[in-house]
Amino acid sequence: MYTSPQSEQFHQQVWSKYHLYNSVFITLPFDAIDNTGALLPLFNEACAKGLQQQMTPEAIVTAFATKYLERSDAETVVPLLFRFIQYVERQIVLFDAIEDAAFASLNNLEGTGSLREIKERCDTAERQQQLQEFLQRFRVRTVLTAHPTQFYPGAVLGIITDLTEALRNNDLHQIKQLLAQLGKTRFIKKEKPTPYDEAVSLIWYLENVFYNTTGLILQHLNSTSNTSDFQGQPVIQLGFWPGGDRDGNPFVTPEITGQVAQRLRTSILKCYYTDIRKLKRKLTFTEVDVIVAKIEHQLYRSVFYSQGELYIGLSELIADLQAIKALLIDKHQALYVDEVQELLCKVHTFGFHFATLDIRQNSAIHNQVVAAVVRYLGQPSYLEGDEKSKINQLPAVQGKVESSAFESPIVMQTLASIEVMQTIQNQNGELGCNRYIISNNESALNVLETLAMFRWVGWENPSVDIVPLFESVDDFQQAAAIMEQLYQHPEYREHLERRSKTQTVMLGFSDGTKDGGYLMANWSIFKAKEAITAMSRKYGIEVVFFDGRGGPPARGGGKTHKFYASLGSGIEHKEIQLTVQGQTISSNFGTPDSCRFNLENLVSAGISNGLFAKKEHDLTVADQAIIDELAQVGYEKYLSFKNHPQFIPYLEHRSTLNYYAKTNIGSRPAKRKAADQLDFADLRAIPFVGSWSQMKQNVPGFFGVGTALDAFDKVGRWGEVQALYQHSLFFRTLLENSMMALAKSFFPLTQYLQHDPEFGSFWESIHEEFLLTKKLLLKIAGHHELMENYPEGIASIKMREAIVLPLLVIQQFALMQIQQIKQGKGDAAWLDTYEKLVIRSLFGNTNASRNSA
Repeated sequence: MYTSPQSEQFHQQVWSKYHLYNSVFITLPFDAIDNTGALLPLFNEACAKGLQQQMTPEAIVTAFATKYLERSDAETVVPLLFRFIQYVERQIVLFDAIEDAAFASLNNLEGTGSLREIKERCDTAERQQQLQEFLQRFRVRTVLTAHPTQFYPGAVLGIITDLTEALRNNDLHQIKQLLAQLGKTRFIKKEKPTPYDEAVSLIWYLENVFYNTTGLILQHLNSTSNTSDFQGQPVIQLGFWPGGDRDGNPFVTPEITGQVAQRLRTSILKCYYTDIRKLKRKLTFTEVDVIVAKIEHQLYRSVFYSQGELYIGLSELIADLQAIKALLIDKHQALYVDEVQELLCKVHTFGFHFATLDIRQNSAIHNQVVAAVVRYLGQPSYLEGDEKSKINQLPAVQGKVESSAFESPIVMQTLASIEVMQTIQNQNGELGCNRYIISNNESALNVLETLAMFRWVGWENPSVDIVPLFESVDDFQQAAAIMEQLYQHPEYREHLERRSKTQTVMLGFSDGTKDGGYLMANWSIFKAKEAITAMSRKYGIEVVFFDGRGGPPARGGGKTHKFYASLGSGIEHKEIQLTVQGQTISSNFGTPDSCRFNLENLVSAGISNGLFAKKEHDLTVADQAIIDELAQVGYEKYLSFKNHPQFIPYLEHRSTLNYYAKTNIGSRPAKRKAADQLDFADLRAIPFVGSWSQMKQNVPGFFGVGTALDAFDKVGRWGEVQALYQHSLFFRTLLENSMMALAKSFFPLTQYLQHDPEFGSFWESIHEEFLLTKKLLLKIAGHHELMENYPEGIASIKMREAIVLPLLVIQQFALMQIQQIKQGKGDAAWLDTYEKLVIRSLFGNTNASRNSA
């Protein structure tokens, strides 16, 4: 049987090493009862065989206990299940570290998608000049968010980093010590993190990974394009949401926002100080050494002795570095000039802000704030009009307010968050905090009232971009018309003139998929981008799209670089902006190799789409008509499913949905409102997608896709979708990402639910759609198994699923016990313990999938 080189490499670098080091790990004694490691492989085997034989999770656990334990009562079994969870969690960490250590071997860092490859492509096509011009206006912005999909505490992340390095060096002694340390390190946070805690955790990645990796990439781009420093617009920028994302998070206060901005500035100054210390050992030449010593002293005082005071300004630091560079070239044969140039690239990119702190709030909250302000200003009649009259009256609502004048915490803090933006800009520069994002934006009025709030707090002509975030299918369809209203509005037009005629628009994959299903959400966003692009070009506005993408395909994840390379000429492409969160940060950007690989892929995707996209590869009218039909059929299937009377009860009573709020993994509540009754509209996308993932059903990533394809097959139109798949990178990427969702599904885990008297038929409907989607996606791709064209990817998924299988069975076992207790069939004294078992298993299940929520 043929084995691909990628599969062989994965087997050598990951599979064999994992089994070697896992054999060391499971023999380490971590508690008084040291047979856990010996029993775990037996339990894993029992789970696999039991599910093959269609046993229920309860029957699997009972049979295992009867065979291997002296007693099979809860007092004996449940403690062992908790210990199994502790072991499996650490096995997942070991696997993560091994994969990270092997990243450069498994991925060609100089191959397709790398800067080297795209430069060679430009050289071959004689487009060097076009590349230089494109890089002067193009940029990638990765925005780190604190959405709770990362369950590792800081201590564990540190062990992963050290373990990865030890594995890369094959240091067996160090590996064994770190595995022992891992076994004794707590995985669970006793208290919820504050937004500031979340910020500090993510700043670790900025300092230890993004800072140096970005510098290397920018230096390479400089030498590639023969430009100097990219002073006008750095090609790579970083964004930051912890401490600024107030949407649904009452714990993000203006004070927290200010503290996070201060921490970002301190962190970047520390990075500069470290680099200057290294340069000082090399730049020992006359004149140069004096300037270096001066910079070192000023940065040191600014970092370690400052109470918010700076002893060196950004422009002064740049001028001093440029003076050093000039002296090296003129008098010292350009010795070490590359190192100085790299630091200059970093300073131009990160300034004194490191990453731009975005402020985000929901339009529903703004409605409350506007109502309070206009009443305070003595103009309550404004509230009586419809949207059109309000837009006309808004410029006449004049006056100044201070946040402290209001008793309502939500009004006071919303206005204070605007005030703190101005303070941050004064301290860290404009890029420190210059974007205000409006969640659930449904109208032009939402944007105009937000701009008015800046005027009301006394910030005339704010140096801030107002960013509408469109999230539902209806909003996507209305987005272009809303933007036209804004472009035609005199006051907003003046604002855009001051902002270089540039408008950023954010589009939310997560809530879009939750609202309209996989096909309709993705297609609606594509069409919204085309319509907004055309509308913006009509009014001479350059639109920038900011994508709210999560880890899994259901939230806009998957093969991100292929997605951006596929958009075509009808969508503005001068910038790529996207959110990165949870495990996606640690898995895609957690090490220098993976960070470089994925950042370069994004830059390369932008260049490819900007310089090599051919109009004949754009979707034709006929192509769009086909996808319209597919999306509509899929949408109707998803809507009937979402509106099923058992939809919410199924999630509430058969999934882990209710347990996300009980995990201390994020500062933000699981629901936007505190009501006891579960309202689908208030349900956040992460627990929604995550709950399906925990059940290994991944509904949001495929439901409706099979039905849509089948509709064409039934009427003899399969050739149309097959041809579209062959020639459209967009459509192919869309379906390939759905294949990933299918590959991470595992219905044998919950097959016992087909016999459930309440939810049996509902489970069957999900399973039928899964089987149909799998069958037709394999058919259209010409594959025998899912993700056949990504052998190392499917190998990784299979290994992760095998490692985590005991946790999946334990979780379903615990959910079954909880249901029995609630039905009066079990011992109520064990309810709290079984709920803890669900929560504990939830951590490892999510970490193992890496992009599951």
